[in-house]
Amino acid sequence: MPPQLPLSDPPASLCILRFSALGDVTHMTPVVRTLQREWPQTRLTWVVGKAERALVGDIPGVEFVVFDKGAGWAGYRALWQQMKGRRFDVLLHNQFALRANIASRGIRADLRLGYDRARSRDLHGLFINARIPPHPGQHVIDIYFSFIEALGLARRHMVWDIPVPDDAAERARELIPDDVPTLVISPCSSHSLRNWTAEGCAKVADHAARAHGLKVLITGGPSRSEQEMGEAVLAQSQEQHENLTGRTSIKEMLAILGRATAVVSPDSGPAHMANAMGTPVIGLYACTNPARARPYYSGQWCVDRYDEAARRELGKPASEIRWGTKIERPGVMELIRPEDVIERLDALMTAGAPRALPPEITDQPSEGAPAS
Repeated sequence: MPPQLPLSDPPASLCILRFSALGDVTHMTPVVRTLQREWPQTRLTWVVGKAERALVGDIPGVEFVVFDKGAGWAGYRALWQQMKGRRFDVLLHNQFALRANIASRGIRADLRLGYDRARSRDLHGLFINARIPPHPGQHVIDIYFSFIEALGLARRHMVWDIPVPDDAAERARELIPDDVPTLVISPCSSHSLRNWTAEGCAKVADHAARAHGLKVLITGGPSRSEQEMGEAVLAQSQEQHENLTGRTSIKEMLAILGRATAVVSPDSGPAHMANAMGTPVIGLYACTNPARARPYYSGQWCVDRYDEAARRELGKPASEIRWGTKIERPGVMELIRPEDVIERLDALMTAGAPRALPPEITDQPSEGAPAS
């Protein structure tokens, strides 16, 4: 039988299974920080993806075990070999996709804590022996915190502190000097149907330069599709902007996002990395529900067309579809018009582009993501 919840004593060892994606790994970071501060004697192991390790793998006090999800069965075998002969007091089975469920087979633990039945998928219940309480309507960060709240931790330490190496910080200072207010536009997501349009990005970039005197950096990853997007944004712009697409490491991107005045992005890793650095984000949401997945401290700046997308594509309002439903269909992101984003940018700049810094400690678990 698994231990009774909540736990009467801190566990000696705890393993987190959350290997992707960049945004989700970013969301997990304050949970890890809370565990470190509340249970300093607990040994923490984090099973993380190869790319995601480049972002968080230097957090001190955590053992990182890489699962290469792109390696097929060889990736599973490599993970299981690393876990051979080990047993944890607790496994936080935080990722319910079939790939994660299969990966968890090689992680032995007395308590295997997973999702409630309403949020389980892909036979998740066969791989766990305890569940978090059901709580509809939560933001992803609140969901992740509910795992350790089920263990008995009520306080949250809303601290990211993702390390930024000196060389990455220096590159960011060169690109964004202290006296140069800068807008970062990151048009792409790992899911291409969440990408915003090059035309829209170009119009927002030109407005930012003309109306607010902002330097504009276009950013993105090294994939050919993202590089083509960056080139298209520049081609459709009337002002001069700098294209960094494919020219930064993950840590350099983190440092750049942290120095930016503001960030424009769809639901993506960079949007949540910017949130972790305290930078206000104008989130572009039509495919995913911002109440669940927006940058946690920038809700007031989001452009929200999710309900409109639900009505158009699914024939019902967002309130009547399953929480977490993704409406990733061609043309959905075109519901977000350039003038919608410009209006939010103007409002943000009028407000002084306040940094999105949360209180460090929250004594009571929140019922949902804060609005700002």
